Amino acid sequence: MSEWKTVCAVDDIPVQGARRVQREAGPQVAVFRAADDRVFALLDRCPHKGGPLSQGIVFGHSVACPLHNWTIALDSGEAQAPDVGCAVRFEVRLVEGQVLLNQIELDTLAIDLPALVAGPCSKVA
Repeated sequence: MSEWKTVCAVDDIPVQGARRVQREAGPQVAVFRAADDRVFALLDRCPHKGGPLSQGIVFGHSVACPLHNWTIALDSGEAQAPDVGCAVRFEVRLVEGQVLLNQIELDTLAIDLPALVAGPCSKVA
């Protein structure tokens, strides 16, 4: 098995936007494209309250979480001070206009995290 998996073309990711990559286990991965066409990948989960980073606003090499506006660095996953925390980062390669992610990381990083559930988690009797 190849260590690198093609997930999409760079042009499939909106400039200053994101695309989600489904994995066999664990939460999705968000692949971001900055205005300078650099591409980054983070777990699609803010380290604060689990907000979907793929739905945040990309500016420079950062993304603002859509839930509480935490700023997360795309290159490291680190929250900008004064906030503290780190989103899981995935290695990215660009080959002939294609975005590749490390298959080993896709299969192992943060796979034990439960999927996020929107809406009520349980009914009150």
